[in-house]
Amino acid sequence: MNNIGIVGAGSIGLLFASYLSKAFTVTLYTRTSEQAEIINQKGIILQKEGKELRVSLKAIPISMWTGAEELTIIAVKQYQLQSIVEHLANTDSCPKNLLFLQNGMRHLTILEHLNADTILVGSVEHGASKVNSYTVRHNGEGAVNAALYKGELELLIKLAEKCTSIDFPITIKDDYYQMMVAKLIANAVINPLTAILQVNNGELIANTFYFSAVKKLFLEISTILNLEDPIRKFRNIIRICKKTGENQSSMLKDFEAGRRTEVDAILGFLLDEAAKQQKPAINIENYYYLLKGKEQSREGVN
Repeated sequence: MNNIGIVGAGSIGLLFASYLSKAFTVTLYTRTSEQAEIINQKGIILQKEGKELRVSLKAIPISMWTGAEELTIIAVKQYQLQSIVEHLANTDSCPKNLLFLQNGMRHLTILEHLNADTILVGSVEHGASKVNSYTVRHNGEGAVNAALYKGELELLIKLAEKCTSIDFPITIKDDYYQMMVAKLIANAVINPLTAILQVNNGELIANTFYFSAVKKLFLEISTILNLEDPIRKFRNIIRICKKTGENQSSMLKDFEAGRRTEVDAILGFLLDEAAKQQKPAINIENYYYLLKGKEQSREGVN
């Protein structure tokens, strides 16, 4: 495998493009022709630990994406997926191999209807922020996990082998559902609370009152997801908060930038699950309403 397409040029798309271009021929598909033009001119600037690295690659507007690459990584927000699927339906060729990197779990229903030969799903714990249309800051190293949703595992094995050689490792997980549940739990606790409180991740465990809210929210999530090992999952949340203590969650960044959040993909999924099981979800429901209310009260959400 040599050619990779990356759809989406936000923080994660830019981060993956800057690293993977060390081992693959990468084509980055952007939402606007203006972003594609400036990346073609200036490359991608990767900022890490006070240093800058310039990476040259080809950028093309997403309207020209045909899925010709050996693997396409879908790095858009979950609420943007439907337009991506519709775009695919209008192209002559469907990409054979896809890797999805979305928060939440509502997109699983979309994946069921795709005709790709191999579909992979992943979770990203790296801290990354988009400085401008061609610059990304790698705030903190985390994990990239990936698992097979359908198709051949060999593609993921080859990807992981190459990524290890460029110091951007991908850990292969056996069970895609459990992998995504683990990421969902962290997202469902850290993202809503930091967005509402407008604090960095570390404040959730440093402030005793915030930490009490973390515990109550986690307990409710644990009950809805029927977690078998809740203590280990809770310790993972604490670990992430410590490791990314100075970072802002993606949901807080979205609010500050005036963008739509992924609250429906994260808390919305949990509310659906609670309804199916006829379980109460008082905390989740309240945080969901608060976040949707904040979105509605803003002008110019895009």
